[in-house]
Amino acid sequence: MWRRSFTTATATRAFKEKKWDALVIGAGHNGLTAAAYLAKAGLSVAVLERRHVIGGAAVTEELIPGFKFSRCSYLQSLLRPSVIKELELKRHGFKLLKRNPSSFTPCLDGRYLLLGPDKELNHSEISKFSVRDADAYPRYENQLENFCKFMDPLLDSPPPESLQGVSSLNDQFKDKIQKSAFWASFLRLALSIGQRDMVDFMGLLLSPASKVLNNWFETDVLKATLATDAVIGTMGSVHTPGSGYVLLHHVMGETDGDHGIWSYVEGGMGSVSCAIGNAAREAGAHIVTSAEVSEMLIDDSGAVNGVLLADGTEVLSSVVLSNATPYKTFMELVPNNVLPEDFIRALKYSDYSSATTKINIAVDKLPQFKCCKQSHPDAGPQHMGTIHIGSENMEEIHLANQDAVNGLPSRRPIIELTIPSALDKTISPPGKHVINLFVQYTPYSPSDGSWEDPSYRESFSKRCFNLIEEYAPDFSSSIIGYDMLTPPDLEREIGLTGGNIFHGAMGLDSLFLMRPVKGWSNYRTPLRGLYLCGSGSHPGGGVMGAPGRNAAHLVLQDVKSQ
Repeated sequence: MWRRSFTTATATRAFKEKKWDALVIGAGHNGLTAAAYLAKAGLSVAVLERRHVIGGAAVTEELIPGFKFSRCSYLQSLLRPSVIKELELKRHGFKLLKRNPSSFTPCLDGRYLLLGPDKELNHSEISKFSVRDADAYPRYENQLENFCKFMDPLLDSPPPESLQGVSSLNDQFKDKIQKSAFWASFLRLALSIGQRDMVDFMGLLLSPASKVLNNWFETDVLKATLATDAVIGTMGSVHTPGSGYVLLHHVMGETDGDHGIWSYVEGGMGSVSCAIGNAAREAGAHIVTSAEVSEMLIDDSGAVNGVLLADGTEVLSSVVLSNATPYKTFMELVPNNVLPEDFIRALKYSDYSSATTKINIAVDKLPQFKCCKQSHPDAGPQHMGTIHIGSENMEEIHLANQDAVNGLPSRRPIIELTIPSALDKTISPPGKHVINLFVQYTPYSPSDGSWEDPSYRESFSKRCFNLIEEYAPDFSSSIIGYDMLTPPDLEREIGLTGGNIFHGAMGLDSLFLMRPVKGWSNYRTPLRGLYLCGSGSHPGGGVMGAPGRNAAHLVLQDVKSQ
């Protein structure tokens, strides 16, 4: 199904015997994106991946025979249109499957809410609960879309970071010109929005999602359904200030020009990474799996000179891009005593907390929801999109969060359930299905047990399955097998520090000029020749490709100026 775009470390020696123009640590989608752009520009590039498979968190794995799971990330919307177009990803096998409807929230009282791209369906569905909210919903969507258009130009370029290190008068002059152009453009965008909308925009950024949604709507189930976008992947509550931005972050994507629409990818999320990998390989990049980097090589001048692999092999290059988390990059791969103390301190105390568990399930039949009052083996509208379990009001989300704040996995977890096989017939045997559960809140180190204890893990998985059964009876009896990744599993298996799916929190104190730390937001690092290209850099997490693309452009700019 996918073109083979990588080779194992033991199968090749060529990459060990030359000095590369650039090395990329980690074959996650951002690392592959950076490699593709660098190779297209004519640089010799090697990508070094610790695991046996490329993709990082955007990976497809056949964990149960016949069932292909998007093991971590599971939906696509945020991948930048520029990356899709410039790398010709559709030619390389990237195929989106639009979901319509895109959201289904069942209620225990027998009602339900469907939402999607169909405006008439949205009005009809919301009107079952509130005509006022049905009328307000298009205005809410329009405002968020306008805010996303305002943010859009910021995603495809490095932040206007201050000059780092010693620079010539000519460089200082060019830097001032570039920054003046950036802020002038930003000011024009702000003026085009107008003062009233700009105040609303700042309110969204700074406010709790609960305040934003309460100002718009009165229907509990509608607010809770929308609020899940504000807390997904975070340790925060709907009442956490700044959670409104996370809500915006999750609607700023698009599918084939349709804004805010999330899709499945045919073949699972690994198809995204394989398409980018194929583009990189076609451009000349060398992608190597089972090649774990253990340490950066630093020369006497304090510049990067390559990497040391776990098997003792040195791979040389004066340019290294790290797709690992900032913590992994600087605290584990960079030797001690070579980074500034204030930089290390800022990294050490960055927020990598996670409350996310991913459960991938193989089932022999579709779940049948009581509120739909029908039983049919084929997929219906309720099976197409994200199914929100245990999210009938925002207080339920907050109470689930408070359990985790107190060190306990949520007694009634918040679950986003998706069934990609309802649209994608390539990932499961006929008549059977793949189900993804994105579950919150699960602390990294629970106070009442350990994720290393098999009985503790099983107890939590059953808690999730039992909650689903309240809405879809007999769900547990359909399970053939499952795979569960708790925060420590995500850290160990995928390399996500703390299990954080964004490579670090997405709070307002860790975005734009503050990501990953103040003074180093433009992909460069205190080590000459070392760059960040992963989600821990601007503009943050999700399968975007923007950090990889932006970092590659900056590397090319630096290489040309040398």
